[in-house]
Amino acid sequence: MIDPLQRNVGVAFGTLLASTATLVCCVLPAVLVTLGAGAVLVGLVSAFPQLVWLSEHKIAVFAVAGTMLAVSGVMLWRGRRLPCPVEPAAARSCMRLRRISAILYGVSLVSFSAGALFAFVL
Repeated sequence: MIDPLQRNVGVAFGTLLASTATLVCCVLPAVLVTLGAGAVLVGLVSAFPQLVWLSEHKIAVFAVAGTMLAVSGVMLWRGRRLPCPVEPAAARSCMRLRRISAILYGVSLVSFSAGALFAFVL
């Protein structure tokens, strides 16, 4: 059986991955063009044509990332009061996993927000 805290870290990592896709689809091209590196963007798209698909389907990418953020947030909120083991080493590990999950979730929120800002506002 998977420990709920390890599952939370896995969900937080998946959320970070999904929100990073929002950065790749929307922030990276905008930043490269703004910096005058359009040729770099063309080379990047030539090497990774999947970037075009992500940009074309940005609403779906943001919907999936937003859903994962919501699920991850609920799981972290519900798991914040779960008891940690009594053993000192296991208790430290438990608390470390909680901190890692919270940090990954925060980075995911910032990443998602930056992607949404570039994709839909700017």
